[in-house]
Amino acid sequence: MKKFILSRSSMIYGLYRNILMIYKRRLYGLSNVDKTFFISGKSKISRDFVAGAYSFVADGCRICPKVSIESYVMFGPEVTITGSDHRFDVPGTPMIFSGRPELENTYIESDVWIGHRTIIMAGVRIGRGSIVAAHSVVTKSIPSYEIHGGVPAKKIKDRFKSVKDIDVHELMLNKKPFRGEFASPLGAKEKHFYV
Repeated sequence: MKKFILSRSSMIYGLYRNILMIYKRRLYGLSNVDKTFFISGKSKISRDFVAGAYSFVADGCRICPKVSIESYVMFGPEVTITGSDHRFDVPGTPMIFSGRPELENTYIESDVWIGHRTIIMAGVRIGRGSIVAAHSVVTKSIPSYEIHGGVPAKKIKDRFKSVKDIDVHELMLNKKPFRGEFASPLGAKEKHFYV
C-alpha cells in the first residue's frame, strides 16, 4: 500500500525521500554530506565521509575513513573503498601484529560512476567524469573522462570523442550543482525528488 501511495504522488514521494535521508544522515552520523545526497538500502560508511550535491550510494557499500566525493557521483551496489592493509615487511613479526600504515585520503571528483562490486584502494584519486566498470579493482589514480575496468583496472577508452565534448561538459560541471531529470529507459523524464 505504501509503494502504491508513494508512486501516485511525486510530492508525497519527495517528502518521504527527504525525511528518509534526514533519518539516514543521523543514523550514519554523516554531517559532511549535502542535503541532496542519497543512500539506498544499508551500507557501512565512515562518519567522516564527505559527499557533494546529488551524489548517490547504493545498497551494500563499505566506505572507509578519509573518503571525499564531489557532486553527481554514483556508487553502484556493494562498492568498497578500503586500504591500509596490514604491513607485511617487518621481519620477525607476524603480519597480524605488524600494524597498518596511516590511511591516505581518497578523492572521487564530480560526475563519476563506480560500477557494481568495484573495490577502490584508499589513497587514489578518480578524475572528473570518469567511469569504473563493475567488478574492477582500482589500485592507481584514474585521469578525468576515462573509462577503466578490470583487475587491476586499466583504461578501456575515453568517455567523450572530442575535446569540444569535454569542454561542454566542463562548463556544466563548473556551474553550481542543479536539479535535473532522470531519463527512463523508455525516454520519458522523471523529476528528481530533492528539496
